[in-house]
Amino acid sequence: MKLYSYFRSSASYRVRIALNLKQLSYDIIPVHLLKEGGQQFDPEYRKLNPDALVPVLIDEDQDQAAMTQSLAIIEYLEEKYPAPALLPADPRDRAYVRSIALSIACDIHPLNNLRVLRYLVKTLKVSEEDKNAWYRHWCEQGLAALERKVVSDGRAGTFCFGDAPTLADVCLVPQIANAKRLDCDLSQIPTLMRIHDACLALPAFERAAPANQPDAE
Repeated sequence: MKLYSYFRSSASYRVRIALNLKQLSYDIIPVHLLKEGGQQFDPEYRKLNPDALVPVLIDEDQDQAAMTQSLAIIEYLEEKYPAPALLPADPRDRAYVRSIALSIACDIHPLNNLRVLRYLVKTLKVSEEDKNAWYRHWCEQGLAALERKVVSDGRAGTFCFGDAPTLADVCLVPQIANAKRLDCDLSQIPTLMRIHDACLALPAFERAAPANQPDAE
């Protein structure tokens, strides 16, 4: 497999974790989102992903078609390589795990995605200070809501659901990495931080971390 990835991209980070948890081998092809005006805008790359986003996964066993969108890629991996499972067997539990993942991927992450932050600064002329305040506001608000959800539901164990990592944890860890990088206040999410620390103790999560990527800076 080939994974087009940027070391700091949380969406790419999710896919790296999933690949590692499933013990699948893959080659990283770096796509730098800042250099050269953004390598994701290169015409050759846009043939793989017209949205000019990372990640892209190519599974050479499957006619080398490019797959995009991190959660779609992870669902593909889950279906093709079902062990170890990243989704529970019970349909209600699967929906719950997916709801956590989607809260992060659809509600929190898009508001502090690089292209949104660039638009705030370059087009709307928002100051760097206000841009960072925007980032922290939405990230802190979203994570605080997720903390309440996980605590009140009661299905958390070592991880977001039970005592084995799932898709929920695969999404949680990269989002907290982003939050820490932008100095978000994480004091209100002790349960999520405990889960985050338990995840990082696993080699699959550690190997996927931004600092451990070949394109890390």
